[in-house]
Amino acid sequence: MNLGAVHRRELERFRGAMNLVGPGSIEEHFEDCTRALADLKPAGRWVDLGTGAGFPGLVLADHFPELELELVDSRRKRCWFLEHVLAQAPPRPGAIRVRCVRVESLSPSSYDGVVSRAFAPPPKVAEHARRLLRSQGELLLLLQAEAEVALPRDFIRIGETRYELGGRSRRSERWRYAP
Repeated sequence: MNLGAVHRRELERFRGAMNLVGPGSIEEHFEDCTRALADLKPAGRWVDLGTGAGFPGLVLADHFPELELELVDSRRKRCWFLEHVLAQAPPRPGAIRVRCVRVESLSPSSYDGVVSRAFAPPPKVAEHARRLLRSQGELLLLLQAEAEVALPRDFIRIGETRYELGGRSRRSERWRYAP
């Protein structure tokens, strides 16, 4: 059983008791992340800010098993869930680490990529990414289609993926940090 299958199984098992995701299809969360990652070619060390139930971090890890990844959330129950999923999943080449900390405590200039789905508004995510990314690092934002994104000048937009999900328009945007 691969990481994605273990994640699905355990999310179904614990979703109600731990309030990990809202009502509706769990599959939509996986599909949203998979489509958002379609044009991504990550390498090095990445971090998922506010990963919650593992979206998009665990989906990213499942699609790119060589990637080194940190899943960051400040809520202990979510961290427990992520650690539980990882303990049940088969080993993989890249390291995945759960960090139960506030984003502000992460080391500066430590990552080649930052990903965020619902952590904070894009300018706030960029503020954190600016501190966390190495020069030329990448920021991936998962967004509602109509969400306006205005990032500081040291972020250069390098790509966008648009898609439909459950009758809603969605998109992901990729940005390069170029201080």
